[in-house]
Amino acid sequence: MEERTLKFAERVAGYVERLPRTISNGEFGKQLVRSAGSVGANYIEANESLGKRDFAMRIKIAKKESKESQYWIRLSKPDSSQQGEKEYLDRESSELMKIFGSIA
Repeated sequence: MEERTLKFAERVAGYVERLPRTISNGEFGKQLVRSAGSVGANYIEANESLGKRDFAMRIKIAKKESKESQYWIRLSKPDSSQQGEKEYLDRESSELMKIFGSIA
């Protein structure tokens, strides 16, 4: 999962870099990069947790960040060449939410 969340954050960063330069894409993109990076960071923190409660809290935060990432992905407005990547990232954020929900 650490590798999967890392790849998710990397793909999000690439997606955001190629978004058309608009005011809304700029703002949505900043939020998306933050939340996508936070998914993996919180998963890593969960694996290094100090106990069961800490682990559960970090997993719930990773799930929350996955859901937030999906929100920003859906708000972004790519050009037609990036539509497939947007759909992939939307599915991946949904799958991550489900995985973290199952773990929690």
